[in-house]
Amino acid sequence: MGVLPTMTAGLGIAASPTAWTVFGVAVILLLVALSGFFSSSEIAMFSLARHRIDALYEEGISNSAVVKELKSDPHRLLVTILVGNNLVNIAMSSIATALLGYYLTQGQAVFAATFGITALVLLFGEIAPKSYAVEHTESWALQVSRPLAWTERLLYPLVVVFDQLSRVVIGFTGGHAAIETSYVTRDEIQNLIKTGEREGVIEADEREMFQRIFRFNNTIAKEVMTPRLDVTAVDADDSIETAIQTCTQSGHERVPVYESDLDTVIGVVRLRDLVREHLYSENGEATLRDLIEPTLHVPESKNVDDLLQEMQEERVGMVIVIDEFGTTEGLITTEDIIEEIVGEILEGEEERPVDRVDDRTVLVRGEVNIEEVNGALDIELPEGEEFETIAGFIFNRAGRLVEEGEVFTYENIELRAETVEDTRIMKARVTKHEDEAGPPDAERPGVEEL
Repeated sequence: MGVLPTMTAGLGIAASPTAWTVFGVAVILLLVALSGFFSSSEIAMFSLARHRIDALYEEGISNSAVVKELKSDPHRLLVTILVGNNLVNIAMSSIATALLGYYLTQGQAVFAATFGITALVLLFGEIAPKSYAVEHTESWALQVSRPLAWTERLLYPLVVVFDQLSRVVIGFTGGHAAIETSYVTRDEIQNLIKTGEREGVIEADEREMFQRIFRFNNTIAKEVMTPRLDVTAVDADDSIETAIQTCTQSGHERVPVYESDLDTVIGVVRLRDLVREHLYSENGEATLRDLIEPTLHVPESKNVDDLLQEMQEERVGMVIVIDEFGTTEGLITTEDIIEEIVGEILEGEEERPVDRVDDRTVLVRGEVNIEEVNGALDIELPEGEEFETIAGFIFNRAGRLVEEGEVFTYENIELRAETVEDTRIMKARVTKHEDEAGPPDAERPGVEEL
């Protein structure tokens, strides 16, 4: 005798096996539908971005307030869905085992129920509902919000217990309670950008801009600044005419002003103020010090994202970068920061920082960041705490001053000091060789391995 007939006989209820089979199958089908409901609800609710929920709520869309309320405590929402889904799936398996007990032995019934219910749940309780929810995230989230709210009330005691228990377990294992974190991660967004470029939806230059935006938040002032050796400045005791000449010869619209030396920068002057004072001043008694505007001194480790916001708030177009000893390391302009996102803004006959010679070779300025070179050739030159530029990389690996024309190799990368002025590497030629192409570069005469 099967399990279900034994139970009903004990209760004094008479029913034929056929009747119980029909009733059990109907219940299982209902439970499969509920399993699909919970599975699709999880995908829809946690794929719906917070900003879209706020927008729907502001537009007064039906059920958007319920969605907003449920997502206000996402951990509780996730526990509700999981408790409901597991109750349904366990009940489904138990009923299937009892029904099959009419016709099979106990072992056969358990085996058949396990695999049969697994197939049903996978097809109609997981795969199909979740696929639908992915395609109709917004509309489905609005539709399931009220049933989910009723389910939370119905299962309230269980939800509260498992909500608290899960938080304790997560805390004990060293995790955090944000197990309901959005399914879209930073890495996934970057992969979507690459996919969009492959499919032709995003252009190559647009992809590069997106990538720069992702890097922007991790960029520090030292990586963006114009180094001290390239800084053009004027002495506070210089005449206005001298300052105008310095600006025009250097091609800069503003320059820093110092006292004694570049480590004591007291502000900046703008070319337009200098010219206006020189040409149109009535008394002609103003000095360079009268035209100085204040600036900011920031550490070389300052985050560029924060720095841009500070420059906007303080309304300054140039800041001075200092090291841990207070020594001037360089300067940053608003244009320098903007170029981190949109790319180099060239003026006149200014050369490109990275000039592509062919598919495997680029000619780069010495101060170009290693990350930019890596991106141009799809290589992985390492960055260190002592250097961020391609010139710094060569100097660090060589361990000495480098002469013009010297060639070095790092793995399958060839680096040539193309132009050297005094002790500075002004340009370098970087070539990527195929790993299988010929003997190692270090075996060629005149080539040093880094």
